[in-house]
Order: sequence, then structure tokens, then C-alpha cells
Amino acid sequence: MSEISTRDAARDGAQARDAARDNARESALSVAAISSERTQSDDNVWTRRLVLFLRVMALLSILKGLYHWAQVTGFVGGEDEAFENQSMPWQAATVYFAVIELVAAVGLWLATPWGAVVWLTTVVSMAVIELMFPGIYGGSLVVVGVEVFMLAAYLALAWMAARERPP
Repeated sequence: MSEISTRDAARDGAQARDAARDNARESALSVAAISSERTQSDDNVWTRRLVLFLRVMALLSILKGLYHWAQVTGFVGGEDEAFENQSMPWQAATVYFAVIELVAAVGLWLATPWGAVVWLTTVVSMAVIELMFPGIYGGSLVVVGVEVFMLAAYLALAWMAARERPP
């Protein structure tokens, strides 16, 4: 009988140790998760803002790309504004933006470096077309101003995000 009670006592002691170890591990994991979450949120504020900006620009690029495709396919505009009735430079620019805006949107949504480069290409291209070739889209200074504002916002956010990461 004493042998059985000794085994039971040893088993109960082992179960108590396992339970204590599990409780300690769970509390350590939860404290680590809380502290790492807090550290991450404090340290990467500008990076998160930059990613949010890139995602908003991705959505805007999707809308712009789909609008250009709608122009190509004839879903928007009347018979006078049909794609085949437009000038060759207008058609080329519209197809260019229909493709590149959607490619930029994918890269921006994924927050990849190439996405930002393609998006910057679209921004600069639209500004150049509006300023240098006003006969294509009308030369709207409002469009140029919006493009310059978006470019400045991106550069400011990228600079602030780069400052919060040590070299």
C-alpha cells in the first residue's frame, strides 16, 4: 500500500509541476505578446502610415486604371467620345495608363519597392502629359497639383519611415 501511495504522490507532484510550468509559460507568452505589440506600435508609426498611404494610393490607382479601361472599351462617354474617334496620342496615353495604373496598384497594395517606382512613374507621366502635351488630356493644372501633392506626401512619409529605422 505504501508503494501505491508513493507512486500516487509522485504522480500528483509531477502533475502539479507541469501545471505550474504551463501557467508560467502562458503568462510569459502573454506578457511577451503585449510588450512586443506595444514596442512595435511605438516604433513603427511612420512605417504603418506609409503602408496605409500606399494602400489608399493602390485603391485610387485601381479606380484610375479601371476608368481608363472603361474609356478603351467604351463603357464611359458617348459616341463622340468613343476610343476609336480620339486622336492617336490620346489613345496611346489612355492604353498606357490603363495598364500601368493597375500594375502600380498591385505593387502599392503589397507595399513593394517596385510598386512605388511604378506608381511614381504614373504620377510623373500624368503630370508631364498634362503640362507638356495639353492637347492630349486638356492640360489641367488641377490634375498636376493633385499629382504633385501625392508625390510630396509619399516622399515625406517615406522619409519619416526611413528615419525611424536604424541603418
